[in-house]
Amino acid sequence: MFHGEGHSVRTHDLLEIDAKQLLSCQASAPQWVEGELRESPFAVVRRGPAPGHQIPIGVRGTGRNQRWPAFCHPKLVKRILTPSQLLSRAIPTSRVDAIPALRALHLLNERWIGRALPWGPGGSVAFELASGRHVATPESDLDIVIYAERRMTADQAQSLCDRAMNLPAVVDIRVETPVCGFSLKEFAGGGRAAILLRVPRGIVLAKDPWGDEIGSMDPNYAAATSILPTRDCRRVLKNECRRTDVQMNRRKGAAK
Repeated sequence: MFHGEGHSVRTHDLLEIDAKQLLSCQASAPQWVEGELRESPFAVVRRGPAPGHQIPIGVRGTGRNQRWPAFCHPKLVKRILTPSQLLSRAIPTSRVDAIPALRALHLLNERWIGRALPWGPGGSVAFELASGRHVATPESDLDIVIYAERRMTADQAQSLCDRAMNLPAVVDIRVETPVCGFSLKEFAGGGRAAILLRVPRGIVLAKDPWGDEIGSMDPNYAAATSILPTRDCRRVLKNECRRTDVQMNRRKGAAK
């Protein structure tokens, strides 16, 4: 969570920003960024260390290779849209019919109704709901973010996973604690094994996403390798790449 100038934002929040002021102090911005921000002045809060009171943000373009990491001063933030707030956005019927990820969000909202933890969409679905631009495609996954400040059990995680099965799109559910992010599915099936956690400086391998071994890390200075040995890091990243390949093959099969 990042604080400053009356703002409090979390990873995955979408920010409406003063694009002109932002670009005036970002000489290294790629050429496509100006046009994208002129059309949709929104950026997503990304995970990462930030200097001073700056907020780490990401700007998305039309292509998958167009992602620009930057920093934004809180004074340039006009509005904060949380994933939970985006759940109340109306989605045109034509888009629901055309985009499986949007249909999946509608169904998941019905299945998870009454759940205590704040949650909502991330990724392209979140950007579309925030900006109104049709950026989600028929091949888009549905990215979901759950904020869990207090510890959840593996059984609670499994219950949420079970209710997210058999939806029209591939669903990737991420949990955010005050100090890290992780896969809900991996946590639900991990038992007592360590799981992959994302922290501001990279990735770590630990058993308890709410534990002292994570919370005691200085997010601005601690290196991920202080907890995750190199050999384990390689193994975890290999597994992560394998899961990504499976998802890509599934999308290609659905597109045929």
